[in-house]
Amino acid sequence: MPKGDKFADGPTPFPYIRVTDFAGFGVDLSDLRYLRPDTQAFIKRYTISTRDVYISIAGSIGLTGMIPRELEGANLTENAAKLVITAPEVDGRFLMYFLGSETAQKEILSQTVKNAQPKLALARISSLRVPLPPTEEQQKIVEVLGVVQRGIEQQERLLALTAELKKALLHKLFTEGLRGEPQKQTEIGPVPENWEVKPLSDYLTEAQYGISAKGAETGRYAVLRMTNQQQGKISGANLQYVELTPAQFAKSRVERQDILFNRTNSLELVGRTAIFDLEGDFVFASYLIRLRTDSARLRPSFLNHYFNCDETQVRLKSIATRAVSQSNISATRLRGFAIPVPLPEDQDEIVSNVEAVDRKFAVHRRKQAALTDLFRTLLHQLMTAQIRVHDLEWPKLEDS
Repeated sequence: MPKGDKFADGPTPFPYIRVTDFAGFGVDLSDLRYLRPDTQAFIKRYTISTRDVYISIAGSIGLTGMIPRELEGANLTENAAKLVITAPEVDGRFLMYFLGSETAQKEILSQTVKNAQPKLALARISSLRVPLPPTEEQQKIVEVLGVVQRGIEQQERLLALTAELKKALLHKLFTEGLRGEPQKQTEIGPVPENWEVKPLSDYLTEAQYGISAKGAETGRYAVLRMTNQQQGKISGANLQYVELTPAQFAKSRVERQDILFNRTNSLELVGRTAIFDLEGDFVFASYLIRLRTDSARLRPSFLNHYFNCDETQVRLKSIATRAVSQSNISATRLRGFAIPVPLPEDQDEIVSNVEAVDRKFAVHRRKQAALTDLFRTLLHQLMTAQIRVHDLEWPKLEDS
């Protein structure tokens, strides 16, 4: 094989499918690589057809699927195997779904050779026992699972579109305002003429570090960490707990509308912000800063949305001090961070517009989660014959 990088700088007639491209029983085309022609000549025996089933045998072992039509004849990574279907009584899509089922995945992972680099031997794949219903039933199972899978993919597309909509909306609102009023140039870029641009400290009543006590599985008070920041809100999942004196708790208690700012982490995560709106007694970890605003002048939700927009995240990262693996934004630097502030009633309207998009995003996320659970359940039950496909209420399922 020629020396050097085997990949071309741009598209060639020789797409190369890596394990990292495997996604949802198919191939993610967003970061596809292409081989140089001289490289492809050496490994052209590793091509795969749209009729074949792939399965990863190294790295993330057990990922399975089939390639789309546009990748017919693409080169497949050596970290995956192709299964060529020759028996007419086997539907390749059925085999693909079976290999992705809980039953098959347990068997596949148990067959992995535990070396320095775990690997699944081709002989062990060949030894897998596959239950085969009649061809007509295989095809019906594939049809049912395909409908649910397409529903999941549709929700994923809608989530991506909604995320782009929110990004564009935040940019427009924080630079042009609500009504496209005249702009002025400021130290942070263009903002509407009637907005103030001042240091965050002018609007804060408090900026405090959290507690350094180590969390445990049990304890009196739940402690919020960076992992509890989810899409700009605080989640009460995966909590740890601490024991504190009444005085310690009173000092570090989190109240509704408090903002928790991630001050120490990787550069990617430093500056991440979320607003707290949960019932119960919570405190917060030392690598977070609790911000409380003078809410009559600066609405906490407005600040939270402003901090989480892309342009602000870039600015926040620019004031971080960087070490080898971590970055830090001190409370002092954060207090001096300039922010744009419109009239309170305009802040409320901006928050209302953004949260309407957030509600749309939440609907698609719930639908995606429900369809994913349905797919997982159907896959297991159909592949173990706990239910038979002919017993399903097919029209009702398709409408959902």
